[in-house]
Amino acid sequence: MMDLDQLGRMLETLCPMFTLVDQDGRILQVGPTLQKLRPDQPIVGSDFLEIFELVRPRTVTTLPALMATAGTKLHLKFHDEPRTALKGLVAPLPDDAGAVINLSFGISILDAVRDYALTSADFSGTDLAIELLYLVEAKSAAMEASRSLNLRLQGAMLAAEEQAYTDTLTGLKNRRAMDHILEHLVSTKSTFALMHLDLDFFKAVNDELGHAAGDYVLSQAARIMLEETRSDDTVARIGGDEFVLIFKSLSSRAQLERIANRLIGRLQKPMVFEGETCAISASIGTALTSQFLSPKPAEILHAADLALYEAKRNGRSCHRFYSEEAPAPE
Repeated sequence: MMDLDQLGRMLETLCPMFTLVDQDGRILQVGPTLQKLRPDQPIVGSDFLEIFELVRPRTVTTLPALMATAGTKLHLKFHDEPRTALKGLVAPLPDDAGAVINLSFGISILDAVRDYALTSADFSGTDLAIELLYLVEAKSAAMEASRSLNLRLQGAMLAAEEQAYTDTLTGLKNRRAMDHILEHLVSTKSTFALMHLDLDFFKAVNDELGHAAGDYVLSQAARIMLEETRSDDTVARIGGDEFVLIFKSLSSRAQLERIANRLIGRLQKPMVFEGETCAISASIGTALTSQFLSPKPAEILHAADLALYEAKRNGRSCHRFYSEEAPAPE
C-alpha cells in the first residue's frame, strides 16, 4: 500500500498546489507552488483552517465539516496578505487517514502570476492555466505590437501632413497651407493683414552665382521673415522668390509699416555665400481685411499683389499699402 511520503512525491508532480492533511487537519505536506506563495511562512505543521479561510461554504469550521465537502468546490482565501482567492477540492484518504486538498487559482490566476512571479514550471503540465497564460501573453504581445504600429502610423500621418503643408527648402508654409489658413481666417471673420513680399534681383543671383547660392539666399530670407514675425503669424513661400506673410488681428498701418521697413532693411544687406556676395532687396505690398466689406481670400491676395506692383513701380525696395486708386499692372 502506498504510504503518505510516496503519495506526496506523486502529488508534487501532478498537483503542485496540493495540501496533504492528517485526520486532525494538520498540514503534513504542500505542493512546491503552494509553498512558493508563502516562502517565509512554514505551512507544513500548521492547521489547514489557520492558513486558509473558507469563503464558501461558510459553515465549514472543523475538519469533519471539511471532509464532508468531498467532491464540492471550495472557495478559499489566505488569512494573511495578499489574500489571494483560491478554489479547492477535498479528496479524503482511506481509513480516515486524512485528505488531499487540491487548490487552484481559478480566475485569479493573472493576479497570482503578477503577485508571485509564477512561471509555467509552477503548474502541472496538463493544467489549463498554462494555455491561459500563453494566451494572455500572446494577447499582450499582440496588443503591444498593435499599439506600436498605431503610434508609428500616427507619426507617419502627421509627418506626411506636415510635409504636404511645408516648403521643403525653407521650412516655411507652402501655398497649400496659406490657402487653408486664409480660408479659415475669412470664414471666421477674423481681422488680419496680408503682405506680399518679392525678392528683387533674385534671378541675377541664380543666373550669376548658381542655384546653390539662390537656395542659400532663400533660406536666409526665410529666417529673417520668421524672426520679424510673431509665433501665431504665418510666413509662406508661394513661388520661387515670392512670400506671403499673414498677421492675425493686426490692422495698425503704423505697425505694419515698421515691420515692412525692418524686413526691407535686413533683406537688402549683402549675403555672402562661399566667398561670393549675393545682393538682393525686397518689395512689399500689404492689404488689410478692414479695406473690404466682405473679404474673400482671392480678393485680398489680389489687392496685396496690386500693392506689391506699386512698390516695384516706385523703384523696388519699398513698401506700399493697397489703394483702390493704384494703377493695375500692364
